[in-house]
Amino acid sequence: MTSFDTSPQWNVWRALLALAVVFVMLATTGWTALRSHRESTALQASLDKWAHGRLHGHRLPDPEAAPTRLARFFASLTPRDRDRLAHRYPLAVGNMNGAPVTLRYLANRIALDQARRIERKRMHDSRLSTAGQQDAGRRMHRYESLLNPRRQILAFDPEGSGRIAEVFGNLTAAQRISVVVPGVDTDLLTFQRTHRKYSAPVGMAKALYAAERAASPTTRTAVIAWADYTSPDGLGVDAATGLRAAEGAVRLNALLHALPGRSPVSMFCHSYGSVVCGVAAHGMPRRVADIAVAASPGMRAASAARLGTTARVWAMRDASDWVQDVPYLELGGLGHGADPVSSAFGARVLSARDAQGHSGYFQPGTDSLRNLAVIGVGAYDAVTCARENDACRSGLSGTTTAGRA
Repeated sequence: MTSFDTSPQWNVWRALLALAVVFVMLATTGWTALRSHRESTALQASLDKWAHGRLHGHRLPDPEAAPTRLARFFASLTPRDRDRLAHRYPLAVGNMNGAPVTLRYLANRIALDQARRIERKRMHDSRLSTAGQQDAGRRMHRYESLLNPRRQILAFDPEGSGRIAEVFGNLTAAQRISVVVPGVDTDLLTFQRTHRKYSAPVGMAKALYAAERAASPTTRTAVIAWADYTSPDGLGVDAATGLRAAEGAVRLNALLHALPGRSPVSMFCHSYGSVVCGVAAHGMPRRVADIAVAASPGMRAASAARLGTTARVWAMRDASDWVQDVPYLELGGLGHGADPVSSAFGARVLSARDAQGHSGYFQPGTDSLRNLAVIGVGAYDAVTCARENDACRSGLSGTTTAGRA
């Protein structure tokens, strides 16, 4: 982003002007930050069917029950009964926190196949416009790609723009778990890209997984590409408020509290994803050891200490990233607060000098990706700080794959 005047006074006026324009939009169009997106009807239908279902004459447990209770229920079943439930209620089981990971993979393959069949029919539906048929074709091809038997789909919801999460590595056996939380314009169709692939969740997670294995070959790791929330559509009003972040934070914490095992978890949150992580931070389980944000417009907190988490908080930003021009303030629900890389915020600031702009932090070979990877495997003494005083490593020692006390 460029400007004709970069003085502090102009930046303040620009911020105030931007906020004024947004307030006018809200007042004149009736478009308020309290609006909510429609229910995911396909998923809700599957959950409703589950709620009225029975197995061997017994009612099924509440799908919103605690993950530990649901885990006990599934553990009590035979493999055949678990398989039967996955086929009867694929979307419900595929998105159920507490269901065994491998069962969720199976259920989501079934749900993806059903969604693919629907889109294949829509491709030739004469009632649809040409654009509608083309959209159906894009979705159908995306579902075909996700149905590759080597892929591990942890969550899937086809409604609207779609939500999805994918696992790389063995989640149940991992000694360290990483979760990648992406930003705006993330949906089923942008979950994976051929061009600029490391700017999309799948590319980010794959690059991080490979870098973690290179950083510590003996550490069993797993990385989750988590796009299981409705992200803002572009840099509009939604991106300037915390509504989508608040909704996403609920879903994110539901996942984190249901992850198998007790291995430490590291969060890697990019752009608006860092807003999601900031809102979710106070509710994250203690096994979350690190929250690392890149290209952050703010975490809706005045400082790292105000996030309400015991996790280490890390931040990075490349000098060429346009997000540095975003007004770091919060007023009337607009804006996301203090700059996470500022000294006053109190995060551990990492080097990202070769991140190649706003979308390049997960590009293989960059200092930024290497820093994220060593955090992911707990090799804290190997991080490179942004400032020469090495302050980001203060109070840290050694390499660990164990949880903190």
